[in-house]
Amino acid sequence: QVQLLESGGGLVQPGGSLRLSCAASISIASFYAMGWYRQTPGKQRELVAQVARDSSTYYADSVKGRFTISRDNEHTVYLQMIRLRPEDTAVYYCHANRPVSASAVEDVWGQGTQVTVSV
Repeated sequence: QVQLLESGGGLVQPGGSLRLSCAASISIASFYAMGWYRQTPGKQRELVAQVARDSSTYYADSVKGRFTISRDNEHTVYLQMIRLRPEDTAVYYCHANRPVSASAVEDVWGQGTQVTVSV
């Protein structure tokens, strides 16, 4: 069973930076896509950023120009966050979409890491 382990969350002041890491228990080279979602109480989980196997990326409008997603094609995907705002406060979840057979894919989630942006 594939596991994703996030790290790097914490408390930061507005305007500050954090880098989240997500380490997979197996090589991510074959994964179709990896991404970061975030969720606040009472709201649906939203996609923040995603990087595909071909290295193409997607960013939510609210984070464009401030967040950068990258992957090392070994085991880890990163989310560099700068100019953080209080509205970025959320639990951030790592997600992977990977092939498990010729016709099946699997969605894998990490346990989440808290990011709090506050004075």
